[in-house]
Amino acid sequence: MGVAPTILLRDDAALRVFDTGQGGLPVIFQHGLGGDATQAAQNFPDSPSYRRLTVECRAQGGSDAGTTRPFSIAMFADDVLAAADAAGLDRFVAGGISMGAAIALQLAARYPDRVLGLVLVRPAWAFDAAPQNMRPYVEVAELIRNRPLDEARDAFAASATAARFRTEAPDNLASLLGFFARDNAAVFAEVMQAIANDGPGVTRAEAAAPAIPTVVIGSCIDLVHPMATARSLAGVIPNAAFAEVTPKATDKERHFAEIRATIGSFLKDRFNNQDQS
Repeated sequence: MGVAPTILLRDDAALRVFDTGQGGLPVIFQHGLGGDATQAAQNFPDSPSYRRLTVECRAQGGSDAGTTRPFSIAMFADDVLAAADAAGLDRFVAGGISMGAAIALQLAARYPDRVLGLVLVRPAWAFDAAPQNMRPYVEVAELIRNRPLDEARDAFAASATAARFRTEAPDNLASLLGFFARDNAAVFAEVMQAIANDGPGVTRAEAAAPAIPTVVIGSCIDLVHPMATARSLAGVIPNAAFAEVTPKATDKERHFAEIRATIGSFLKDRFNNQDQS
C-alpha cells in the first residue's frame, strides 16, 4: 500500500490511520466489516489528485478493540471524524465499501456542511437496521461466541446458509469462513454481531435531503450486498449516479479495476480534482 499508518487514540483504543498525504481532493474511504486499509486501497484509484484517508475501525486491521461498548456504526463514524479533524480535513468526500458506505452515509446526514460528496460501494444497508442480508454475520458471530472455533467453523460450513452461499455467492462464503480463522475471532465476533444488527442511522427522508454529488456502485452474485440495496439508495439520494460493475465472484481483478475507474471518473467529473481541504 506504500503508506505508513499513524496512531489515533480513542478512549483506550489505538486506531491505525492511513493518510496518503498527497494533497488534492480529500476523500475519506472506509473498508467493509472485517476489512482493513489494504481493502480500501484496492478499491480506490491510486492518484496524486486525491488525498485518501482510511481509519482501520476498532478490532479490524491493526486497530485495537478498546473496552468501550457497544460497537456501532455511529461509534466508527465518530472515530473517522476524529481522524479527519486530526488530519486537518474540514471538508471531504466520504465513501467506503459495505460498512464503510454506511459510515459515509451517516457522516453525510450528521455533518452535511463537511461532506462534499458520497461514494457508496456495494452497500449492505439502505435505511433499516439489521437487514436480512446481514443475518449470516450474526449466525457466524453466535457460533464463534458459543463453540470452540474448529467446531464452530464446521457447523457453519454444514449449515443451510453456507449451502446457499456456496451456490449463489461463493465469494461471500469465503469471507464468512475466513472470520473463524481470525486471530481476534472472539472480539471480532462481538463487532460482527453488533454491526450486523445495526444500521446507518439515516432515514429515507434524510438521505433524500442533501443535494450532494453521489455515486452508488453495485454488483451481482452477492447476497451480502444486494443489487437492490444499491439501486434503492441511488433512487432515493437526489441525482445519484449508479454504476454496475463485474461481480467479484466472476473476476476479482476486473471487479476492482472497474470500481477504481468508476470512482476516479466520478471524482474527476464532479470535483474537477480541486483541493477542497
